[in-house]
Amino acid sequence: MRLVLVFLLALGGAALADTARVAPQTPAQVRLSFAPVVKKAAPAVVNVYVSHVERMPRNPLFDDPIFQRFFGGGGGEGERVQKALGSGVLVDPSGLVVTNYHVVENATEVRVALADRREFEAEIALRDPRTDLAVLRLKSEGETFPTLEMGDSDALEVGDFVIAIGDPFGVGQTVTQGIVSALARTQIGASDYGFFIQTDAAINPGNSGGALVDLDGRLVGINSMIYSRSGGSMGLGFAIPVSMVKGVVAAALHGGKSVKRAWLGATLQNVSKDIADNLGLDRPTGALVVEVDSAGPAAAAGLKRGDVIAAIDGQPVDDAQSVGFRLGVKPLGGTARLATLRDGKTLDLPLKLASAPETPPRDALTIHGRSPFDGALVMNLSPAVAEELSLDGAHQGVVVAAVGENSTAAQVGVQKGDIVLAVNGAAIASTRDLERACAERSRWWDLTILRGGETIRTRLGG
Repeated sequence: MRLVLVFLLALGGAALADTARVAPQTPAQVRLSFAPVVKKAAPAVVNVYVSHVERMPRNPLFDDPIFQRFFGGGGGEGERVQKALGSGVLVDPSGLVVTNYHVVENATEVRVALADRREFEAEIALRDPRTDLAVLRLKSEGETFPTLEMGDSDALEVGDFVIAIGDPFGVGQTVTQGIVSALARTQIGASDYGFFIQTDAAINPGNSGGALVDLDGRLVGINSMIYSRSGGSMGLGFAIPVSMVKGVVAAALHGGKSVKRAWLGATLQNVSKDIADNLGLDRPTGALVVEVDSAGPAAAAGLKRGDVIAAIDGQPVDDAQSVGFRLGVKPLGGTARLATLRDGKTLDLPLKLASAPETPPRDALTIHGRSPFDGALVMNLSPAVAEELSLDGAHQGVVVAAVGENSTAAQVGVQKGDIVLAVNGAAIASTRDLERACAERSRWWDLTILRGGETIRTRLGG
């Protein structure tokens, strides 16, 4: 009897193996295609053409009297127009287009070409450099545009089929197919909320801002970047999950110029193997709490230094960046549950989802005059400003928010994110303090700056 059972099982296994390798039996099986998905999604994927006028510094030779005598006084600042190409996705019938921030970062003019070859001028409605996303608004009257339905990126699994649509190298709309190679890639460094979908669908320059869709024709990601040694696709493409895109689009639909997200009020770091061993964890995963702001939501929730955040609302947390993403996609006003490890026990802590306060007011201003900060945009530091500029551990002072192109500040090495502590021995506590200090004539400028956690003191000629 046992021999008969073994024989029947072997025969059945052979039959299953043969069935798995059967060639297509009907014309319908041969014609299996992704074409229906592409027809549904492609009309909402657009090309984004960007122009940037770069102003060249004036050559001092033009001011020379001899030059003006022989050549006239027509010399001055030169201009050079740079052009770039990317892709985008229509997400609202009124003409809202999502693309990458790096596609339109320095744009002075933006045009969008639809799949049906119509072209429209566009304005940048919202910029969100922290996620590398931007929203464009097409300039049109009475037009209704095709849109791409948003899917659920949290429902994706490794191995799922996905399709990438965009305009690589400017050759025209192109479709490539692949699978989800990995999820929750956080060590990419492309944005503050790095939590990427990795795919082997071919993504090339020009695909940035294009659509990653599932087999239902729904948007699951915005193609953002590739890893390449040659400049072309090597099967390592990364897309921003649509769960992050939804918040950016919602802010733009409500007329917002920026996106407000939940503030944790704590500094985190990844859990290494040594840290895991010291804390008695069975594996190096989660986010270690290094510092807690006494006035932030984390402190109110009961989070303490040395705690390890293991999950948020049931979603596992692998590292510190995962915490930023999980909180960044949640709407303000509610509560998130933090599964926290402390002294070998798991605690369930309620975190209020509130944005970072802007206290003190930023009082932004651009410094002018003969000083090393000429052309720098500065702000009073607050939790909100620190969040915007990704300044971990910074609490007070005056921070450089931007540096003008070809400005004195840029030439002497002032950088975005620098915190100005003192100028010529005078402590700087507000933007008005810095403005007054820079208005004084000085033969030498003695500067004290905090950069990347390191205090730098330098002396420059006036």
